[in-house]
Amino acid sequence: MTPPALAVARAERLVALFCTPDEFGSISAVTAVDVPQPHRELLDHPSHMTVAMERFHRCPVSLEVVATRSPPATDAGYAREILLLDQRGRRIQYGIVRIDLGLVPEAVAKRILAADTPLGRVLLDASCLCDVQHVELLDILAGPHLAALIGPGRTFGRVATIAVGGRHAMELLEVVAGCEVPPDGAS
Repeated sequence: MTPPALAVARAERLVALFCTPDEFGSISAVTAVDVPQPHRELLDHPSHMTVAMERFHRCPVSLEVVATRSPPATDAGYAREILLLDQRGRRIQYGIVRIDLGLVPEAVAKRILAADTPLGRVLLDASCLCDVQHVELLDILAGPHLAALIGPGRTFGRVATIAVGGRHAMELLEVVAGCEVPPDGAS
């Protein structure tokens, strides 16, 4: 397990691609026992969030890209800020992903850049040999930027990496939306 400060730093590095940490909100590292259900079920696993969200919401999910950051010519780090939506168009997940497009097959990179399919679905459809690793859980109090996208209040998320062919190709921040968080102490 990563020390809490490192998990928060990983999240804040991704957040800084699209807004300031203060605009995003406050982020604290937590253990699984500190995360109430259904958030724990949705976040505490080494699988793609696309699969977890589809299973939980019992429907396919769709992608809405909020913003992208194209890499400079010397960097393969494409990044995007996204929302996953259920079949009724409700926002069920917020995310930021930074991808080294040079570490994924060219056809996968093209599908990612098309920005019309959730990342997990792209990777699964391509039978891309990838592992979700270094999952760390987060307690998040939405600031103005995040609240404008998923609503105000407290929620939970995770940071993780995805290795493709044994090489770290992606960094992720994934935040659950649309699930009520019980008051502190009630899990």
